[in-house]
Amino acid sequence: MRRFTHFAALDWSGARGLRQPGIALAIANGTDTPALVRPGHVWSRAEILAWLDAVAVSGDDMLIGVDFSAAFAFVDAGAYFPEWAESPDDIPELWALVERLASNDPNYEPGGFLAHAEARRHFRHGRGDVGDLFAPGAGRLRVVEQYQRTTKQAASVSNFNLVGAAQVGKASLAGMRLFHRLRGRIPLWPLDGMPDKGPLLVETYTSLAARAAGVPPGRSKIRDGAALDIALRALGSPPAGIAGPISDHASDALLTAAWLRAIASDPASWAPSPLTEMLARTEGWTFGIV
Repeated sequence: MRRFTHFAALDWSGARGLRQPGIALAIANGTDTPALVRPGHVWSRAEILAWLDAVAVSGDDMLIGVDFSAAFAFVDAGAYFPEWAESPDDIPELWALVERLASNDPNYEPGGFLAHAEARRHFRHGRGDVGDLFAPGAGRLRVVEQYQRTTKQAASVSNFNLVGAAQVGKASLAGMRLFHRLRGRIPLWPLDGMPDKGPLLVETYTSLAARAAGVPPGRSKIRDGAALDIALRALGSPPAGIAGPISDHASDALLTAAWLRAIASDPASWAPSPLTEMLARTEGWTFGIV
């Protein structure tokens, strides 16, 4: 097992617009208290990319968790987008397709991709606006999402669903545009394996960190500094010492950074039994699902 000296967590957003109140970034260095990067700042996605570019240049041994999915379901149907001739064969090709079709959209938004006639068929866009190839019910799930449901490690929502407060499809598509730009600069686990040094990206679910900290299921959003400190202590982290209210985006980032630090040295975190080379290449995996 290699060692990391810095642990960062990015709470992401798929909302439209230049700046996103839903984006938060935190770092836990060594054994220090996790801290927000630029607290109070309203981030743009371009600023997050610039920050990640700087990490790539620095070569810091940083584990970076991002709260979005790198890919769509593939294994269940043998394709991301059945019946579409341009359906990619692996994760980097998927990112490239999303980027090509959304390249005219500002702020790394995915509107151009979702407007494509073939892409539209696979998504639930709104009430009464459901593609003819959107899977009945909750929508298609990746293997990791099926597995975490079966093992009750976490709840999951299909990335093909774009409706409701719990939807993650738009955030993941915006994140794919980010990953496309970072390709070759910061590796992503498990797609790129485990480099010997330097930064590494992993997918995270903030609810996993909350559950590990003893926050009851269904109440994973922390909006109070005192409650956050209790959760941080449960993960073996010094408290943040934030008095009064805190946004759930900020608390998610702080808690997830501490959680990454707590589990990164556990070999089991890096060797989930269902993970195969084919899954790593086509669907990816959520770090912490074992």
